[in-house]
Amino acid sequence: MIPVRGYQGQKVAVLGLGRSGLATARALAAGGAEALLWDDSPEARAKAEAEGFSLTDLTRATALDGVAALVTSPGIPHLFPRPHPIIARALEAGVPVDNDIGLFFRSWATPDWDRFDTPPRAVCITGSNGKSTTTALIHHILQVAGRPTQMAGNIGRGVLDIDPPQDGEVVVLELSSYQTDLARALTPDVAVFTNLSPDHLDRHGGMGGYLAAKARLFTAGGPDRAVIGVDEVEGRFLADQIGQGPQDDRVIRISSGTKLEGFGWSVFARKGFLSEWRKGRQMASIDLREVKGLPGAHNHQNACAAYAACRSLGVAPKLIEQALHSFAGLPHRSQLVGERNGVRFVNDSKATNVDAAAKALQAFPKIRWIAGGLGKEGGIAALQPLLGAVVKAYLIGHSARDFALQIGETPHEICETMERAVARAAEEAQPGEVVLLAPAAASFDQYPNFEKRGEDFTARVRALTGG
Repeated sequence: MIPVRGYQGQKVAVLGLGRSGLATARALAAGGAEALLWDDSPEARAKAEAEGFSLTDLTRATALDGVAALVTSPGIPHLFPRPHPIIARALEAGVPVDNDIGLFFRSWATPDWDRFDTPPRAVCITGSNGKSTTTALIHHILQVAGRPTQMAGNIGRGVLDIDPPQDGEVVVLELSSYQTDLARALTPDVAVFTNLSPDHLDRHGGMGGYLAAKARLFTAGGPDRAVIGVDEVEGRFLADQIGQGPQDDRVIRISSGTKLEGFGWSVFARKGFLSEWRKGRQMASIDLREVKGLPGAHNHQNACAAYAACRSLGVAPKLIEQALHSFAGLPHRSQLVGERNGVRFVNDSKATNVDAAAKALQAFPKIRWIAGGLGKEGGIAALQPLLGAVVKAYLIGHSARDFALQIGETPHEICETMERAVARAAEEAQPGEVVLLAPAAASFDQYPNFEKRGEDFTARVRALTGG
């Protein structure tokens, strides 16, 4: 646990009692603060009470009197589309509003660090897609390199729940736009921006607000190194804004598909090869084509981001290459879950929208595509130009018939259930093909979440393959 510093003997309100809220409450108590806890959900309140916490009804008009700060969970709106009523009252009263990320950055450095040979460092990753894979990959590379490391944030443990860092440790944090938008302190040593595509626009008042929320990771505290994906104009703009010209090697530009040779420091992947360039010279190259845990151009971008972050921490290219080959991938994200008779089975249940499914469909040459679920606005018509590699589609769930009308001349079969889709795809697949679950839809028609959908696919594949 990271005890929260700066609030000893003061009252701090905590709104939202999920994973991060309860971790915040414990960390505040450990730092000597009095935490006033509340959640709108009776179930969440009951769970907190079962763990021994006492509650304070923050909806009362006087509940924030004498409170030093209000700490809110990421899922609770603080500005758009409208502030939560308790947050609105805090804003009216001038009570500082923060989140666990802000508390972490004001608290994790302690006088104990004076005894360390190497101060701990924080690597923070944000972006629209690839955050989790990049975060897990950096953590994995550091482990292979023998560096002490912990992973937290939007993946794994809550940031205040981690152990106090030891000498030379690297804490790797995945941060969503909800987290970067509100944190009052953001001082990473290395900050990574993967990419940007429309998401959470209601929470940020449009694309401009969404980009601004991400950009705070780079502008609020100023990292020593910034790793920026420049495949979209927003990334190029961000790199330009924080750099002092193309030769400024504090900014490491990364790309999947574009040569970046004219910069002080860059890492890019083309035709399956990752290249590192510094001051006009190639420093290293890695063949990514046989890295099974990172298939496709989108994962090659993740590899570039992780490589750049770890190089900025002094990890040798050969160690990074070794770690890339031993990285198994994250569950439900281009995850290889089985092979049989030359056919690979890949679980990308996290591909819940068209953009994510598009990346998965471009990762393999011959695909038996399992898609469907609860379709989103616009359906999957935008995927038509990317279906050239699809040998056949096997459509499931609520939107199966709608999807069938939107995929043009692509051969397809209405399977309805995962059980039938996996069985039919496995029966018809030929050596060299990939059976790919990339639903391009939400899971809520048949499953409580995308994880359960992916677990169902994985279990049925392993029953077939004996895995």
